[in-house]
Amino acid sequence: MRHFAHLDDEVRARIFRRPPEGVDLDGPRDRIALALGGTLYMPATRPDLLADLRRCVAQGVTSVVWCLEDAIEHAAVPEAERAVVRALTRLDRDPLANAPLVFVRVRDEQQISRLVAALGPAVRRLAGVSLPKADLERAEPMLAAVRDASVDLERPLYAMPILESDRIAFNETRRDELPRLARLFDLYDEHVLCVRVGGTDLSGVFGLRRDRDTTIWDLAVVRDAVADIVNQFVRHGDRVVSGAVWEHVSGQRLFKPQLRNTPFEQQGASTLRGRLVRDHVDGLLREVSLDRANGLLGKTVIHPTHAPIVNALLTVHRDEWDDACAVLERATAGGVLPSAGGGMNEVGPHRRWAEGVVARADVYGVLAEDAALVDLLAQGQEAVWRSLGVTAAEGVS
Repeated sequence: MRHFAHLDDEVRARIFRRPPEGVDLDGPRDRIALALGGTLYMPATRPDLLADLRRCVAQGVTSVVWCLEDAIEHAAVPEAERAVVRALTRLDRDPLANAPLVFVRVRDEQQISRLVAALGPAVRRLAGVSLPKADLERAEPMLAAVRDASVDLERPLYAMPILESDRIAFNETRRDELPRLARLFDLYDEHVLCVRVGGTDLSGVFGLRRDRDTTIWDLAVVRDAVADIVNQFVRHGDRVVSGAVWEHVSGQRLFKPQLRNTPFEQQGASTLRGRLVRDHVDGLLREVSLDRANGLLGKTVIHPTHAPIVNALLTVHRDEWDDACAVLERATAGGVLPSAGGGMNEVGPHRRWAEGVVARADVYGVLAEDAALVDLLAQGQEAVWRSLGVTAAEGVS
């Protein structure tokens, strides 16, 4: 899988100073986790999961989760399981070029074992499973099932625990639960791909739901929980933690848009800005920017137009790249350097940040110039609309 492979060669050459590199399921776990980007969730009851996956390739989606849990009714589970098995079996017989990484959100450890047994050799097309409500009681048997399912594979089957239970939400239990979960994940280190934040469930514990003008970082009790998750799992670069789902597509607006006119006007992309504002993508842009600033990389999304936006915001800007290279070149000497974007690079404190920038550049690429981000957003949205049979003038409703 390679980010932005759905764009024309000429477009990529124009946008990127350094293009993204490919990511393979046989590669390092940390690189795969970083490459998930905007992960598209969809119910496993969709009429044709493989057709959806083909559209995802054209839309620039790089990871998907077929949900067998909250997104579907209980009575629909048996048929949804069969649909997942059929789709992955067909994919194994006729692989897609640059296919997204496919995960399945499961209900329990028995379902993991059942799916793997039903898939047979086609299990190699399954990147892994998402583990909902992954508190200590639920997570350990599911992780054991993932480990057991990997015995006959040439690579690990991966697990993505979702932290969203009451014990994570409540302050008095969270401080005990998180270190214990960290020790558990270390026991299954080979299989724990990343940690996902269940923002909807954490909000729901308190009867909260952010609107289109509000980010997850504006909900104080949820923000505190997410900050503690980052504190536990991102220290020393231990794990990739992915941001909360963005659950809005369009609707009524109360506050002013959060996108400035100038960057879009300079690129002749005022129409793009209008569509992004109309579809409330400015809220998503703001939240992803705050996620990244707080150490979260990647995000769950519910609409295909959102995935390439998340991926675009994870690209490395030219100034970031220049600063990171300068810091790493002086890593042994230390000291202070001028920043390419203005300000100061302090080699010691900025070294870990620089290493993260280089890792992100490998996966998402380095933009040729600051204005290239608007160009990348525009090209990504055009690709999605084409795949949906919608004209650029119409956009998405």
